[in-house]
Amino acid sequence: MKILIVEDEQHIADGLRFNLEADGYDAEIAHEGETALEMLDSSTYDAIVLDVMLPGIDGFTVAKTLREKKDFTPILMLTARSRPEDVLKGFEAGTDDYLPKPFDLEIFVARLKGLLRRQEWSRERSGSSQRASTFELNGKTIDFDNLELISGDGVIQLTLMEMKLLRFLIENEGQTVSRKTILEDVWNLQEDTDTRAIDNFIVRLRKYLEDDPANPKFVRTVRGVGYKFVTE
Repeated sequence: MKILIVEDEQHIADGLRFNLEADGYDAEIAHEGETALEMLDSSTYDAIVLDVMLPGIDGFTVAKTLREKKDFTPILMLTARSRPEDVLKGFEAGTDDYLPKPFDLEIFVARLKGLLRRQEWSRERSGSSQRASTFELNGKTIDFDNLELISGDGVIQLTLMEMKLLRFLIENEGQTVSRKTILEDVWNLQEDTDTRAIDNFIVRLRKYLEDDPANPKFVRTVRGVGYKFVTE
């Protein structure tokens, strides 16, 4: 598997590459966001290790640019900015996981392997291998394992965090879930924070699922509390 490391600090980039190559991966380095985007245009990678603070184009912009291009390569974001607002900003940009600096190299490798085995994400909360791998809704098939929404119009590729949120809502069908619950159960953030990131994720899910996203039938807002998923 080939990994792109986007990190402007030479010693960190070299250390990550050394450890990844020792573990059997093929690793390449980009020291700037613009260079990373050029490399991603010309080559294919199995995962991206992406620093936030980069010269020129920052990591948030790199992630957002990739997702706008419909490039859903798994992204592990490295950041010294670990406030909940910063973490959620990364998820909103399209990041699949994050690791605050400084970090242990063994933990880094483990988190990266977790992304590369992302089809196992559905067992994170329950530990069960019996959960449904698909869900039918409004003439569409939600493929949880492959992070796809399949309809007569084609296939939409969802990010890991989009699918985690969607599955969480589906598994709590008929129940109102608060923003705080979503922060804790989907993003594993214990701190309560004033953010609109969750609302932005909901907007995207409605675009995928609803015939009229402005008047949603399935992903409903419970004013002042949170959201509720219903099928009828």
